[in-house]
Amino acid sequence: MKVTLIAGSNREQASSTLLIRYIAKLLEEQGFEAEVFSLYEHQLPLYGPGEAYGHEEVLKLSQAVKSAQAVVLSTPEYHSSISGVLKNALDFLNSEYFEGKPVLSASSAGGSVGVSSLGALQAIVRNLHGLNCPEWISIGSDQRKFDENGDPADQATELRIRKAVDTFVHLIRRIHA
Repeated sequence: MKVTLIAGSNREQASSTLLIRYIAKLLEEQGFEAEVFSLYEHQLPLYGPGEAYGHEEVLKLSQAVKSAQAVVLSTPEYHSSISGVLKNALDFLNSEYFEGKPVLSASSAGGSVGVSSLGALQAIVRNLHGLNCPEWISIGSDQRKFDENGDPADQATELRIRKAVDTFVHLIRRIHA
């Protein structure tokens, strides 16, 4: 089964991107095909009607999400919300891309946690008819450090991420059983 993971930052080494790459690694360990779609690497035009839907990067995003059985969304928390580039990307997609698919939301904040952005993501997922995972992941402050292997430097953070990913995997398997 395929999971598409959207890294919703326009910074190359953003902690939210490091987080999503770690989540992809955990999913691959459990036998999933994990495709990371980085919004830093795939820069989309601004959302709008018309020809933007035919833009090469928008088509790549659409195919990545449509071909997946589940989705992970990761964002930095900016001013108590999701990043502009992630919101822009999600605006190009509609319920046909998310309906009935499990979705795990994750955030990285400069402060202690980023739950405002997670609430915003879950509202968007609901409106796209996706199935929100009951767990979510928020890392902040020193929890945003990753070692040279891409693993969380803090053991408690690693365990928390693993627990959320395990819940997500359980949801995927229940839905696709």
